[in-house]
Amino acid sequence: MENKTIYQFKTTDLAGNSFDFSSLKGKKIMIVNTASQCGLTPQFEGLEAIYKEYQGKGFTIVGFPSNDFAGQEPGTNEEIATFCERNYRVTFPIMDKVVVLGADKCDVYQFLTEKEKNGVVDSTVEWNFQKYLINENGELEKVISPKTSPTDPDIIKWIKG
Repeated sequence: MENKTIYQFKTTDLAGNSFDFSSLKGKKIMIVNTASQCGLTPQFEGLEAIYKEYQGKGFTIVGFPSNDFAGQEPGTNEEIATFCERNYRVTFPIMDKVVVLGADKCDVYQFLTEKEKNGVVDSTVEWNFQKYLINENGELEKVISPKTSPTDPDIIKWIKG
């Protein structure tokens, strides 16, 4: 089986800049689908806290806003960026708003949710703030429930491990 990694993908961030996942080689990556009007939105605090603490230690977070769950991310990219900065002082990279469910699911989420593409597991994005943990080799390692805090001890152990 061919090597199936996140490094094959390029996307666009909220500001319209190109983002190449291959630039993250050698880092552990948490990919999370976000929403500004969700009951779980306060998880931005924990995400930003672990990003600040571990970004210089081989770890990063990449956020993907999505409006797939109860219309909880209706804003434009500019509105999303302003919300994240103003309310949570988010500094980790946030990409263009994407679809994470169904036939129109973006390429990155096809990789994350389809065993045929990631070589590990089939999964469904259950709700906003589901976390996908990618190891230093760009391979999917774990899928974490939306309800699990980003600062959960098991996640911190994985980051440090």
